[in-house]
Amino acid sequence: MIEITHDELDAKRIADLVADDGAGAVITFLGTTRDNTAGRQVRFLEYEAYRPMADQQLAKVAEEMSERWDLKGVAISHRLGRLAIGETSLVVAVSSAHRCDAYEASAFSIDRIKQIVPIWKKEFFEGGEVWVGSQEDFDPLGAV
Repeated sequence: MIEITHDELDAKRIADLVADDGAGAVITFLGTTRDNTAGRQVRFLEYEAYRPMADQQLAKVAEEMSERWDLKGVAISHRLGRLAIGETSLVVAVSSAHRCDAYEASAFSIDRIKQIVPIWKKEFFEGGEVWVGSQEDFDPLGAV
């Protein structure tokens, strides 16, 4: 399941989507809005995406995860719009027979999303704002 939405993310609902009787591990990663960056107080964030490319690239991330690790299920949901401090912007849920595959696939997904998915965030500070680039240098074969 791949989803990009303006709605609040329900981590339990997303994790339930990857449940499988053959899974001995379910990993759920929550990306949350923190109150500071580089010593500056963050008031809130705004996320924007280039759709439908963002949908296609999230699907590509899920496909790469499934090709590289023996997974039972993958669900990725990213939120757009204005997020307050403490709100969840990203949920990645992964299930596998063994924990190592789930942990590694989950960690890979976060870096890969930042590298190839056209979703950007704007941080609003006291007295200013700044766009934060999402595509970073990343070696998909070296990240775990």
